[in-house]
Amino acid sequence: MSDKQTFFLINPQVKQNAMQAIKMASEDMICEIKKKTRSLEQNAKMWAMLAEISDQVNWYGNKLTSDEWKDVFSASLKSQKVVPGIDGGFVVCGQRTSKMTKSEMAELIELMMAFGAERGVKFSDIAYD
Repeated sequence: MSDKQTFFLINPQVKQNAMQAIKMASEDMICEIKKKTRSLEQNAKMWAMLAEISDQVNWYGNKLTSDEWKDVFSASLKSQKVVPGIDGGFVVCGQRTSKMTKSEMAELIELMMAFGAERGVKFSDIAYD
């Protein structure tokens, strides 16, 4: 058996294959069942929107990068903990968009849309699933 196997539980046969893999697994293996993470389309949509927000929004006298805006939005969505940094400033602990489920990513995109609408951001028409 390989070191890692991933099964997308889309039908009874795949579920059966996953159960067989569990039966054959050694005791030093781990089985994890979780919701699918965000789609590539959602990720592309998020980055396009972040770029547009970055270009169009001045945040308390600052122009933020797309990466900084991603931190702002994901922290807002998940009410992340903020702690003092080692050398000053503050650090937001936590959420990575790559770990978000499809529904969490949809919530993040909706939050970004609402934020942009309040500030007159013009978004491109990019679809996602």
